[in-house]
Amino acid sequence: MVEGPMTQGAGRGADVWHDASAMGAATPLPDGYTPTQRDLPVIGAAGPVPTPTLIDAPSPLASPGPSSQGGEGPLYVVGDVHGYLDELRAALLNQGLIDTEDHWIAGNARLWFLGDFTDRGPDGVGVIDLVMQLSAEAAAAGGYCKALMGNHELLLIGAKRFGDTPVSSGAGTASFKAAWLLNGGQHSDMERLQDHHVQWMSRLDAMALADDHLLVHSDTTAYLEYGSTITDVNDAITETLTHHDADETWDLFRKFTKRFAFRDEATGAAAARELLDTYGGRRIVHGHSPIPYLLGEVGSEDGGDGTPQVHGPHVYADSLAVAMDGGVTMAGKLLVAQLPLPE
Repeated sequence: MVEGPMTQGAGRGADVWHDASAMGAATPLPDGYTPTQRDLPVIGAAGPVPTPTLIDAPSPLASPGPSSQGGEGPLYVVGDVHGYLDELRAALLNQGLIDTEDHWIAGNARLWFLGDFTDRGPDGVGVIDLVMQLSAEAAAAGGYCKALMGNHELLLIGAKRFGDTPVSSGAGTASFKAAWLLNGGQHSDMERLQDHHVQWMSRLDAMALADDHLLVHSDTTAYLEYGSTITDVNDAITETLTHHDADETWDLFRKFTKRFAFRDEATGAAAARELLDTYGGRRIVHGHSPIPYLLGEVGSEDGGDGTPQVHGPHVYADSLAVAMDGGVTMAGKLLVAQLPLPE
């Protein structure tokens, strides 16, 4: 578990990061690396693990009907899942997107996952398998189920491909395996991870535009470093991963861990507007940074009080940004929401 400030910002790092069981001595934090601080308990670690709760949602639709725009079905987004497969199943069932056998029943509805399928929770590979299954079933029904690249996908790809291979960082030597274990990597996931899972993750888009919503995983402006159009960004990141270069992949992972670009009252709206002006859309929808952190509502260090209160997506930055990471791993909620959000 990472120790440090609870509201660490983008581009700032704790002095060291370590996992005693995995790494032994403390390892310097790579320059620009911004892990979520002391938030997410690792399954199997000492101490009790809180039981996550689900999103407060309206009564599910048995079969969401088409929208009035071009015959397309309603649009849904899913926040960070982090291996909590049972919570994901319950949330999708509650929204009427799947049945009790985990099959797509939403017709031409459209569903986007915002990334971070694995690590910290008990069944990350099971989450990936379900998303891949629903992608096929939704397409056959006239809808779609798609997914974005999160920093934990990059982390898992790196741990699988490069293991203990040293990578360059501004604060000393690091490795993907060490970073993966530090950030809740589950040995059971690595044991079950197959080549087709890695290939699927490595081809995920980094950003997309859906119904005037700019969908990204991380609340960072680092996407601007990869191109001035959505296609350019997605192509550049996919191309980087085809190189199978540990340092290039590490640099990509490091940039995807940055966060809180839209949170500051003085500069956040301007940062959000820069992305929207560049890539299109009227509102950014992202995961990555848990809503309790964005709001400064986190529990105490000993977990004795202050359970995060998450009631749904968090709209902020002059209504230009929507946060979808409900903090399922810190006793928050696994969020599934229909867009556009009610005004």
